[in-house]
Amino acid sequence: MARKIAIVGGTGAEGSGLAYRLAKAGEHIVIGSREATRAQETAELLRERIGSTAQIEGMDNASAVAACEIAILTVPFSGAAALLKQLKSAWKPGTIVIDTTVPLAATIGGAATRVLGVWQGSAVEQTQELLPPSVSLAAAFQNLGAEVLASDSPVDCDVLVCSDDEKAKQVTSELAGKIPGARALNGGKLENARIVESLTALLIGLNMRYKVHATGIRFTGLP
Repeated sequence: MARKIAIVGGTGAEGSGLAYRLAKAGEHIVIGSREATRAQETAELLRERIGSTAQIEGMDNASAVAACEIAILTVPFSGAAALLKQLKSAWKPGTIVIDTTVPLAATIGGAATRVLGVWQGSAVEQTQELLPPSVSLAAAFQNLGAEVLASDSPVDCDVLVCSDDEKAKQVTSELAGKIPGARALNGGKLENARIVESLTALLIGLNMRYKVHATGIRFTGLP
C-alpha cells in the first residue's frame, strides 16, 4: 500500500502548492482543513489540474493526520499552537511530521520582513513541545514560496532539512528531491531551524525590493 501524506492546512497557498508538487510526483496526498468540505474542494481542483491519475483526497485535519504516515504542517504561526493542541490525540505512533512554519510578524499584523521571538527558540521547537513523543519531527520547506510551488516551473532553491531524527531527515529530504529544481541539504539539528526560519523574512524583503516572487537560496561549493 502506498504511503499517505497529510498536508495540514492544505487549503492555504503554501499547503496547496506542496500538495500539487508532491501529488504530481506520484505521492498519495490527503488535504487537511478545519472543514472537510473545503479540503475536498481543494483536492478536486488539484485533481483537475494534474489529471485523473492524481491521488488526492480531502478530510478535516484530525482525520487527515490519523490516516497518514507523514504529515506536513502548513498553517500560519498564529494558529499553529491551538491546532496542535487539538490534534494531540489524533497522531499515530511513528508518524513523521514535517513543519514548514515560520513565525512571521505578519501573522499577527506586523511586517512580513520580521520574525517573532519564540520562547522555545523557533516555530518548530514550539511544535516539538506540542507533539506526542511517539512521533518524529523535521523542519523543512520554509524558504520555498507559495507562488513558486503553485507554478509548473522548476524551483531554484535548496531545501534545508533540520531534525534530531535521522529517519525523519531522510524521508523529508526524499520528498524535497521530488520537487523539480529543489535540492535537499542536511541542515543539522532541529535547533538550527531558528536560522532557516529567519531566512524567510530576508527572502520576502528581497522579493519586495527587487519586485520579484521567486527568490530562493543556493549553497555553493557542495558536492
